[in-house]
Amino acid sequence: VQLQASGGGLVQTGGCLKLSCAASGRTFSSGAVGWFRQAPGKEREFVMAARWNSPATYTADSVRGRFTISRDSDKSTVYLQMNNLKSEDTALYYCAGTTRRPIVSALPNPATYDDWGQGTQVTVSS
Repeated sequence: VQLQASGGGLVQTGGCLKLSCAASGRTFSSGAVGWFRQAPGKEREFVMAARWNSPATYTADSVRGRFTISRDSDKSTVYLQMNNLKSEDTALYYCAGTTRRPIVSALPNPATYDDWGQGTQVTVSS
């Protein structure tokens, strides 16, 4: 599956952005999609994930209450709505997917995912 992330940009503290992750090739009809981010000099960090055909989501504490994940099955696209952005949210954001059906506790683990997008930069300025 090929993934294309988009929607990043420059925003002020407190602003919002909506990232998109479009899948082509096979779809995630029975799998899961996750969002990760990596800031300069830091390790890749889990943000949010969801199983494609389940309302259950898994959210990192650092973004809980500010970020939400949604899916559009018709468009094979997953969205990450980011509200009340903070400077510490500045990072390169990646979407990742798998056609397998992982258990919820495995969703934050990058090794769960088989396919990765190229990343989209989010910069939050104060």
